[in-house]
Amino acid sequence: MAMKTYAQAVNDALREEMRQDKNIVLFGEDVAKHGGIFQATKGLQEEFGGDRVKDAPIAETAIVGAAIGAAATGLRPVAEIMYGDFLLVAYHEIYHMMAKWRFMHGEEFKIPMVIRSAQGSSFGAACEHSNCVEPLFIHSPGLTIISPSNVYDVKGLLKSAIRSNNPVLFLEHKQLYKSKMEIPDEEYTLPIGVADVKRQGSDCTVVAIGLMVGRSLEAAEILAKEGIELEVIDPRTIAPMDYQAIYDSVAKTHRLVVAEESNLTGGLGAEISARVMENAFFELDAPVGRVAALDVPIPYNVELEIQVVPSVEKIVAAVKTACNK
Repeated sequence: MAMKTYAQAVNDALREEMRQDKNIVLFGEDVAKHGGIFQATKGLQEEFGGDRVKDAPIAETAIVGAAIGAAATGLRPVAEIMYGDFLLVAYHEIYHMMAKWRFMHGEEFKIPMVIRSAQGSSFGAACEHSNCVEPLFIHSPGLTIISPSNVYDVKGLLKSAIRSNNPVLFLEHKQLYKSKMEIPDEEYTLPIGVADVKRQGSDCTVVAIGLMVGRSLEAAEILAKEGIELEVIDPRTIAPMDYQAIYDSVAKTHRLVVAEESNLTGGLGAEISARVMENAFFELDAPVGRVAALDVPIPYNVELEIQVVPSVEKIVAAVKTACNK
């Protein structure tokens, strides 16, 4: 076992996969000489050379388009878009080409590519650099979306994403890059599309996304002192989502709260709530609770940002409401 940061785990996953497969190429804004804005690609150009690790111009459409072309012609590109907010510049390429071309062209070619992007609130980065964008892309059939919440998961899932023959949007939360955890020295991968129960509980299920997993686990410790035992489920893969794991948990706890950092309206909580209502309605003893960012742009002012983004306290309050406490 070795203590690693989230950024180091990303780096290790990329390095291990690039050593095993010469068809993997990496490019994006500042990923080569600078090593990425969060240092997740540090040292990779030195090891693998400028032909496989390249800096790209500030042109998200070109970065994604080049990755799609490279994937269609036999390479396995990993493209980095610096912030998740900037993915919208290349939305046409992601929505119509990256996600759909395998369906449109049948067995003529595959699109084995990964777009890595940092997202989420980060203490004063303001409304064009602080959004969680999963809900904007779940309406993209053909696209795999992964949002790892810890060091162990980010390494195992990134390796699986790179090996997948399907296009993957891999979203890393900015506040997690410096988080630390002991992970195995030996190689490992994690399955795409399989949720993980981060904490067993009997009184209420919390489905938490990304950074909200850690905050939900903190909330669970607070609530345990008051006699409320939370079950915390981390979907890990947003699309396809492991809904069966959620239904099974709701059948045990009979209450559900969804915690996400994206905005409330049209968020993941709305979709998860609808699915549970359709498929596990009679298991519920209370309405589904949703904890999400307020429906406002993320403020530049840090104190206002803290009020907009879901907190441990807001998760605690939502669970108490679900449990009639």
